[in-house]
Amino acid sequence: MKLTYDIADKPKGGKLVVFALQQMLAILAATIAVPMIIGNGLTPAAAMFGAGVGTIVYLLFTQRKSPVFLGSSFAFLGSMAAAFAGGVSMQLGMLGLLLGAVLAGLVYVLIALIIKSVGVGWLNKLMPPAVIGPTVAIIGLSLAGNAVGDLQKGDVSILNDAGEPVMAASPFAAIICGLITLATVMLCSTYGKKMMKLIPFILGILAGYAAAILMTCIGYAADLDALKIVDVSVFSQYMFPDGAVTLATFFSFPKLTFIEAFRGTGEFTGSYFATIFAAYVPVAFVVFAEHVADHKNLSSIIGRDLLETPGLTRTLLGDGIGSMAGAFFGGCPNTTYGESIACVAITGNASTLTIFAAAIGCILFSFITPLVAFVDSIPACVMGGVCIALYGFIAVSGLKMLQNVDLGNNRNLFTASVILIAGIGGLSLHFGAVTITEIATALILGILTNRMLANAKDEAPAEPVKAAAAVKSAPVQNRQNQNQGKKKKKKK
Repeated sequence: MKLTYDIADKPKGGKLVVFALQQMLAILAATIAVPMIIGNGLTPAAAMFGAGVGTIVYLLFTQRKSPVFLGSSFAFLGSMAAAFAGGVSMQLGMLGLLLGAVLAGLVYVLIALIIKSVGVGWLNKLMPPAVIGPTVAIIGLSLAGNAVGDLQKGDVSILNDAGEPVMAASPFAAIICGLITLATVMLCSTYGKKMMKLIPFILGILAGYAAAILMTCIGYAADLDALKIVDVSVFSQYMFPDGAVTLATFFSFPKLTFIEAFRGTGEFTGSYFATIFAAYVPVAFVVFAEHVADHKNLSSIIGRDLLETPGLTRTLLGDGIGSMAGAFFGGCPNTTYGESIACVAITGNASTLTIFAAAIGCILFSFITPLVAFVDSIPACVMGGVCIALYGFIAVSGLKMLQNVDLGNNRNLFTASVILIAGIGGLSLHFGAVTITEIATALILGILTNRMLANAKDEAPAEPVKAAAAVKSAPVQNRQNQNQGKKKKKKK
């Protein structure tokens, strides 16, 4: 595709700030979701800080040649939960998060050293387009349920007759706000001029948020729970935790993970180390496959092979050590984000300076209380509308990789079929605290299928090709007959 800003291009001034903000909005909802799911002292602000640090480390290792943001990894949710299992203290759990991130990062470092020694030729043979294309597609398709689920939800909770909290907003009201967001993104990206075309996600989120605020105001004014979408209490929770205006109302220092983690060293035992090792290391090998798929996808978007330049060794080191650094501050292992890649693809902005600015922005945002509150207040339905575009684009990018694959060859046909069905069907494997995600499972099955049929001959059917050729030649033959008839008439 034609890029508006290439990797080395440097957007200037206000444009750079706006582009960075767009990248941040694309990834922040998912980044802050991980600490909110885990709890136990993890905070969205610290996760934002860690994501910014991890991304800067990644950019340094990749020599600023790979335009992708690192955010909190959902693949390690089970591993992170294991760090707090068994009633351990918050301090020991935090220490477990740091130790787990280091162990997972070391897996990446080990694989990077092996690849530096033997090269990436074997990897390209193991994962040809017939394998990588469907795998990238299911990265987007496997998230479709999340996007549609968010599209139907507001953020305000009320109590039902049983005293249980339930969503207040009507799914129809939420869907309207989400579709306004999606429509704005699509229209700006397709028909927008200059800056509008480059910041469709910012404009889409603002449009959807404005619609949600309007509905919420009507809902409170008319006492209609069905229209209460935006949870405005988020601002008071962040900005006025003690019910008064203080310095923390405007600025607060994130609760960085390592501060609590170092207090848990006295409780550390060998059995706890074994628990963390078993929870993190196998998942790191699984996430490696997703790392390759993400970089293959990004390579097809920017028109250069990132596995060659800066090289898979550098991207792995950047991802692994960046994940360690991110978890040191935010507790969450980081990974390359498909949302960031899709943002690059849709806007055509592959400038790594934009990614760097977004990383700095995340670090600064984590100190500014109202901004953290604003990000947290964006309703699920609005982000659902954005994610339909982002996840859909990831899926289509994968399918585009199949354009030049001969699906008349049974080897390629079965490989793609197995990956798509296993991935979309949600086939995942569970071994105690370790979960092999549906994406990793589908990729493994695809690789096995592809290698099992490696000696199969091409099966392009001869007869249909001849028939097609005959059909194509028929008009030509008819024209020749007509021309001969005209010549005979002239001779007469």
